[in-house]
Amino acid sequence: MTYAELVGVAVLGLSTLVSGAALLARSRAVLPGAPLALGGLALLTGALAWRAEPELARAAFVTGGSLLLPLAVTAYPRLRWRLPVDFVALVVVTGSGLIAVASLGWTGPWERSGILWPTGITLAATGFLHTWWKLERSDGTDRWALAWMALSLALTGTVFFFIVFALDGATGQRAGIGYGVGYGLFAVVAPAMYVGLWRPEVVDVRGLVVQAVVLATAVVVYMAVYATLQGGLDLLGGEPPSVGTMALAAALIAALFHPLQVAMRGVIDELLFGTRPDPFGAAGHVAENLGDDPELALRTIREALVLPYAELQVGGEVLATSGTAVTHTRALPLTLGDGRTGELVVGLRAGDLALTAGDRHVLDLARPLLAQSLRARLLADQLQESREQTITAIEEERRRLRRDLHDGLGPRLSGIAFTSDAARNTMPDDPPAAAALLGGLRAEAVAAIEEIRQLVYGMRPPALDELGLVPALRQQAHSLRTADGRPLRVEVDAADLPPLAAAVEVAAYRIAVEALSNAARHSGADLAEASLRVAEGSLVVEVNDHGATPSTWTRGVGLSSMRERAAELGGSLDAGYADGGGRVVAVLPL
Repeated sequence: MTYAELVGVAVLGLSTLVSGAALLARSRAVLPGAPLALGGLALLTGALAWRAEPELARAAFVTGGSLLLPLAVTAYPRLRWRLPVDFVALVVVTGSGLIAVASLGWTGPWERSGILWPTGITLAATGFLHTWWKLERSDGTDRWALAWMALSLALTGTVFFFIVFALDGATGQRAGIGYGVGYGLFAVVAPAMYVGLWRPEVVDVRGLVVQAVVLATAVVVYMAVYATLQGGLDLLGGEPPSVGTMALAAALIAALFHPLQVAMRGVIDELLFGTRPDPFGAAGHVAENLGDDPELALRTIREALVLPYAELQVGGEVLATSGTAVTHTRALPLTLGDGRTGELVVGLRAGDLALTAGDRHVLDLARPLLAQSLRARLLADQLQESREQTITAIEEERRRLRRDLHDGLGPRLSGIAFTSDAARNTMPDDPPAAAALLGGLRAEAVAAIEEIRQLVYGMRPPALDELGLVPALRQQAHSLRTADGRPLRVEVDAADLPPLAAAVEVAAYRIAVEALSNAARHSGADLAEASLRVAEGSLVVEVNDHGATPSTWTRGVGLSSMRERAAELGGSLDAGYADGGGRVVAVLPL
């Protein structure tokens, strides 16, 4: 063997050894990993020992190439030795490999060993038929793993065949380099086996297999056509065909190369992987397995339709992806409600120019389900955000109460206690001073009571409990004055209101009072209307004034406070200029 050939074998052995060791690290892949690693070690040992120990190198090459590596292919991805076909394949591969190894001792030099060719052909035929049978019988992850191995073996085997074909009759360094490159190409097989087991979706292997087989078939067909055409021209006799004639023939054949590929794609795809999924069956599978996880939903759609890629976009942002991105895609709209839209982007299969009618039918059935699932997810995110805001607001309110009690009411009550002690101590000796202290004590107590009332009012206006929502609103409206001191005339319209929850009642009161206060301060009018009504399961609070309100309102603390109170209940608030005056409309779900 030349130096170039030994380098190619060493590269193959190293790649196989590393990939086999990686498979051994996975407990589920011990059966194919062990012979793969040992076979790579045997090839690497043979390449390194060839110059010094040729007999050892020959034994390592035969052991690795005829026994260990075929065993790894037979056991990949899983070996069910109790199945008749798997058991027969295991027996044939093991027996042929052992015969090849044993032949080293009783047939002479390995180059002239007549037994190696029959065993090699037996191993190749058994491996091909067994792999084909496993591809037909397996599904799921095993099928994708086998597709990866078959693709790598088919590509490297085809390229190696063309190299041998091109080197026909070549000798010396040129032949050594060619064969060395050919041996080195097989180094991709073992990594492909690892990828097939643990990362099968890194690219669309189905599309790669179809493209590789189509390309190889087309090349072989046109090589045969070209050779046949040249042989036919030679048979006609006369002068050999000129360069121009053969160039014209090559151009005509090349013009038909792409159409033949397109025509073969569907046939080869169906031959290798079966027919496309039935639309109704695929739609049922999608409907049954479509969950709340966008990535899982996309994977379900992609696997049901055998698509290389699927992507989900909301508002121009990619929310989830599945598969390997491809050049040609189609986007389908998703309606999410509340003015929001999304897109389901799917990649076209290799060779397809558009989605088939069956694919579109399945996607049309799946889109509403996907949109509903996505909308539920978005609403859940909004609910979580609302809960976080509510908790934050509660904690802020607690902090405010603690601060007010500690900094305001606490010192005042402490002062009352100290003053009462001073009055008691002073009373026997100086009654007038004690009386003065008691007068101050009463004033402090009255101030403390007022502070308590303010704290209670901040949590819930007492008038709501004493009078009810509508009378309390009317009472508060009577105290409002415009910027120039005139009383604000307020007309309150509220009829047939059902019993309201405490939170809704407080929010309605606060929003209405704040809106009327804004009208008194900023509108310039002395008339306002407030209405409360129930519509579509919500309490609608509306306040209108008739002042010269500007068309663009400046968002201040009052307007922000009203929006926050409505949002805390899951409602909404709209404020602006309408119908010659200011208008505030709050919708509070009941």
